[in-house]
Amino acid sequence: MKPFHVYLLRCGDGSYYCGHTDNLEARLYQHEAGEIGYTATRKPVALVWQAELERREDALALEQQIKGWSRAKKEALIAGDWKQISLLARSRNVEGQQRPFDGAQDRLRQAQPERLEGGLGGGLGGGSGEGLGSVPLAPKQLSSVRPELVEGQPEKKGKHSEEDCTLIDGLKQGQRRALAKAITLVESARTDHQQRARGLLQALLPDTGKSIRVGISGVPGVGKSTFIEALGLHLIGKGHRVAVLAVDPSSTVTGGSILGDKTRMEHLAQREEAFIRPSPSSGALGGVADRTRETMLLCEAAGFDIVIVETVGVGQSETAVAGMTDSFVLLQLPNAGDDLQAIKKGIVELADIVVYNKADIDLRAVEMAASQMRSALALLHPASPHWRPPVLMTSAARKEGVAEFWETVLAHRAALEGAGELARKRRHQSLAWMWALIDSELRHRFREDAGVRSALDARVREVEAGMLAPAAAADHLLSLFSGKAGAE
Repeated sequence: MKPFHVYLLRCGDGSYYCGHTDNLEARLYQHEAGEIGYTATRKPVALVWQAELERREDALALEQQIKGWSRAKKEALIAGDWKQISLLARSRNVEGQQRPFDGAQDRLRQAQPERLEGGLGGGLGGGSGEGLGSVPLAPKQLSSVRPELVEGQPEKKGKHSEEDCTLIDGLKQGQRRALAKAITLVESARTDHQQRARGLLQALLPDTGKSIRVGISGVPGVGKSTFIEALGLHLIGKGHRVAVLAVDPSSTVTGGSILGDKTRMEHLAQREEAFIRPSPSSGALGGVADRTRETMLLCEAAGFDIVIVETVGVGQSETAVAGMTDSFVLLQLPNAGDDLQAIKKGIVELADIVVYNKADIDLRAVEMAASQMRSALALLHPASPHWRPPVLMTSAARKEGVAEFWETVLAHRAALEGAGELARKRRHQSLAWMWALIDSELRHRFREDAGVRSALDARVREVEAGMLAPAAAADHLLSLFSGKAGAE
């Protein structure tokens, strides 16, 4: 079985980066290629410590624990000074600022060093009888480093309130209650809550970006919730922690939402390794909620290594989720349209994987529909030049085809990573996210502007009466907002 590595890098500015991977050599290559956002700007970077564990969940837990350690504790780890680590742990516990040591030393003593060319792992498993021993005093330098957002300089918590510091610590420790409270804070429309949420996200940024992000869309009734539950249970069985962000449509009349996705995922909701968060769309277009991206980062900071976004499910325009995930999955039903319908652009041409669900009901119809979709996809330009979207068949109710689906997701991710496209995709998504937030904030400030509010009712009445063209009214109001309006 392939081992999982937890590793520690020392950056040129003296800060540390802790990460985990199942391919350390490839990950170090990513760092050397400058593809990890944080370390790429802090050259040179040196590998100063590493360990192997058998299970991903153990590696993830150890990574999260080391990230919560002080600088002194990390340096004691590098030196293999377990006496000092235990002393620092007891000191922090007495102050009530950190959870117990949680037996990390025992886990680390069982870890075996990775053997790499160039001797990067030398000294990690020495025979001194002191656990891991120490690393070379002058570790090999890496010229630069690929992204995942990483741990930087020690966090300055003085700028956060005591309540927010507690929330940040709870998230880093994977506490579900802290995660739920943080998401509520992020989704709040109150100005003071939004300010706190921005500070919270900035503080947690080094702990984000390491999950596999999967977006799942499809028309109502296709079985999205059933499919996600079957997938989530399969992934938990493989040692993953799964977060599901389910967006529920809001009523255009009352504004309310049912938020019943947890009811549909009854078995998954009972698992400690899963976190399901239903959120209302609140009128947001594209099939996702306004704060889905922020919520995704919070889940990553809490240690969930797979984040699944389930969209509202309204049709071909539901494409926003493709702009925030690594793999975009389109669930389809047989007998829901001919091959001409499949060629229609929009959500279909953005899909990385197409899945026909409910194959147990009418297998022949599913096979025919899948064949038509493959023919249709051959006529469209794929979203990536390095990946041709496959068409799969599953029965989520019977748990059939779920394992093959996940292998396809991993193959898609590997294809993008191998071409360097995944890092570029995430950079592009971050920039698109920034501009979307700017647009949203500008609209908010426009509506709250005193000059605009004083003139808005009059302009609205003139447009309704046909006395003023909508374009002229918009131009006048925008001029008031920018402070360039002339005398009337």
